[in-house]
Parts: sequence; C-alpha cells; structure tokens
Amino acid sequence: MKKIINDPSTVVAESLRGFAAAHADLIRVQEDPAVVIRADAPVAGKVAVISGGGSGHEPLHGGFVGQGMLDAAVPGAVFTSPTPDAVQAAVAATTGEAGALLIVKNYTGDVLNFETAAELAAADGSDVHSVVIDDDVAVADSTFTAGRRGVGGTVPLEKIAGAAAARGDSLEAVEAVARRVIAGVRSIGVALSAPTVPHVGEPTFTLAADEIEFGIGIHGEPGRERIKAEPADALVARMVDAVVVDLPFESGDQVLLFTNSMGGTPLIETYLAHGIAERLLAERGIAVTRRLVGPYITSLEMQGISITLLKLDDELTELWDAPVHTPALRWKA
Repeated sequence: MKKIINDPSTVVAESLRGFAAAHADLIRVQEDPAVVIRADAPVAGKVAVISGGGSGHEPLHGGFVGQGMLDAAVPGAVFTSPTPDAVQAAVAATTGEAGALLIVKNYTGDVLNFETAAELAAADGSDVHSVVIDDDVAVADSTFTAGRRGVGGTVPLEKIAGAAAARGDSLEAVEAVARRVIAGVRSIGVALSAPTVPHVGEPTFTLAADEIEFGIGIHGEPGRERIKAEPADALVARMVDAVVVDLPFESGDQVLLFTNSMGGTPLIETYLAHGIAERLLAERGIAVTRRLVGPYITSLEMQGISITLLKLDDELTELWDAPVHTPALRWKA
C-alpha cells in the first residue's frame, strides 16, 4: 500500500486538520467527536441541514459545508458510520429554534446512528427531522443496507435542501423539498479498480485486467454483475439504460445530469462519459438542463464513474441554481 499518510489510525483526524487550515473562512472543525461546522453557525432563524457518513468519500460531506448547503457534516472513520454522539454534537453546534434536517444515506449503520442522535437531540429539546436517500438502482438490497444504497444523489439532495433552508423555509418545507428530490433521483456506478482502505492495507476486492464491476457501491460493495471491459459508448449506454428505466425517466423530462468520478478516474475520461450520456439522453427526448461533472462523491482512489439523474421542475431548478459557497461547490456567491 502506497498512500500519503502517517498512521492509518490518525488519517481522518490529520486530514480534517488540513481541511480546516485550507478553508478557515468557510468552516471550522471540532475534534473529539469530529464535526465539520459552518464558520458562522448557528445561523439565527434558519433550519440547520446536517449530513455525514464514513470518510473516504471526499469532498462528501465536509466539502459541502457552507453558505447555501450544509451547516454541518459528521465524518466517521474511513467507510464507517459516525457515532451518535458526533451527530448529536453537530445538532447542538448548529441548531436553533428553526430545527434541523438530517440527511442520511441508506446504510444500516448510518440510519441507526443518525436515528439515535435525532432521538437524543429531541430529548434535549431540539426539533430534528430526518430523510434517508436510497437512489442506487443497482440493487434492491445488499448486506450493507436495508434496501437501496444512498450514493451520488446525495450531492443534489444536500444542495437543494440547503438552498431551501437558506431562503428561509420552515423545517417541514425543507423536509418536503428533500423528499421530492429523493423521489426523483436515481444513480448507478461502475468500478474499474478497487479502493484500498488505509487500516486494511489491501484492495477491497479484485478485478481481472479485463473486468468491470457494474453497479458498484461507494464502499466497494458488489454490484449487479461483473462484465468484460467495453468501449465507453457501450458502458455508458448500459448505465444510462439502467437509470432511465428505473423511475422511469421519459421523453419531455428535464433533468440534472451528474457525472461523477469515483476518485481515480481522470477528468478527461469523466467528461468523455458525460458527453456520451448527454447524447443518449437527447436521443430519448430527455432534456439535460443542469449539469455537474467531477469527483464529488468518491471512493478513495477507486477508478470508476457514477451517473445520477434528477428529474427537475421549476422550483428544484431554482434551488439548484441558488447561491452556494462551500469548499467544493460554489457559484453566484
């Protein structure tokens, strides 16, 4: 294993210190338990939007803390859910009378620990609601989840819910917007190579030189099937087919297309895949009106991509376009 680290047991803490130094104008980091907090939190009168999960997926979630998006992110150990006390600390640091919305990816540990934290926060007098995202079309269930996994759709969910909170929506209204996003977003990912978790020291799985894992999870969980490597046109068509038929997306729909690098795929390949996806959607009469391309929800150094489609309406488009200023996502701010 070759990684730019000192000790696997301290990699998250040391990374967070560097993150805090690099973005002190936007965030602050609380240690023990670890929480990334918006620099000006708590914001009076605003619903706090909080998310989190295992580290190793950067910039998710800490990179999305700031104006117009998250008020706090709770990082666990690499590929490991954060503990309830850390989530509770995030609620305490950011939440006022307007309450808080917890955005949770559908993994058993995340769901249980965020649910426990919400109960503890409620006992302390905070008004806390939760939503669970399960946008991965690859599987109906897996050993890592109770149902579909939460993957790339988490990024537009955090952006749009954060924008609703920033414009002054009530907790109930922010939650309603978040649930609309969850209902209209679907994703699928593929892997060309495996990630190596620092404390494990070896790849999570093994692929032959001519194999691709189709439907991979963001922790390296198995997908739908292993397929032979194929040209980008065929691979992206396979991915688009899987996503489009699931909702389904139909001719006349307007969508956000998010083409994501899993961490080890260079932008030259990610943009190539995005262009193919745009063409294929246009051929189906599906209009891509908003786009995001890049490594926004990664799996350490995994080579691979994911494709996410979100069905848009006028309000969701307005919220996507609203100002955002975070370490990893910023426009109009």
